[in-house]
Amino acid sequence: MSLGDNKGQIKSKKRVADHGEVLTPEREVNAMLDLVKHETERIESRFLEPACGDGNFLAEILRRKLDVVTARYGDDFHEWEKYAVLAVTSIYGVDILEDNVKDCQMRLFDIFEANYLGICNEHTTDECRQAVRYILSRNIFCGDALTMKTKDDNPIVFSEWSIISGDLIKRRDFDLSQMLYGHEKNLFTRTWKYDDEVKAFIPPPVREFSPIHYFKVHTYG
Repeated sequence: MSLGDNKGQIKSKKRVADHGEVLTPEREVNAMLDLVKHETERIESRFLEPACGDGNFLAEILRRKLDVVTARYGDDFHEWEKYAVLAVTSIYGVDILEDNVKDCQMRLFDIFEANYLGICNEHTTDECRQAVRYILSRNIFCGDALTMKTKDDNPIVFSEWSIISGDLIKRRDFDLSQMLYGHEKNLFTRTWKYDDEVKAFIPPPVREFSPIHYFKVHTYG
């Protein structure tokens, strides 16, 4: 089920017939998020929407997180920027329709940009914008969350982003299908490490990158 705000519940009858796409009203989206309100207000808390549509559910999460960033760091341009980028890194989505993925990426960027300009004004930089666009390109995927494959029939691989010191951010890539099997210890997870935050066993990353300034994440490739 994909989500949309201030729109009808369907974009077209064909999309409903072909893909089961039904839009959820904004009021219901907010009611659902209020059930986990504390998590939506944690800047680093990660969210994955497996049928993200054009991004209303993820957009509201980002708005809430950026409100927290502003409340904490609104008087410090540099800290606001860094933690706003961290908020963006925490949001993930998958959708089977490529136009939805592009719309979702653009929508989330526009929310970031509006807040960025509102808080940092002349202190904004194109380097930061480039970083946010790159992160969204890694976090919002065109694929099928049921098969856990991309549109090209490859495994869905998400990047985990963590600020480790100062302005340095570290990227680790994980296979989504492995991540979903991590809630119970079994024969295949003997080498996995238990993560207290997510209460699950975490597999080794499929790729791991050296820390880099968050402005430079696009150089990871």
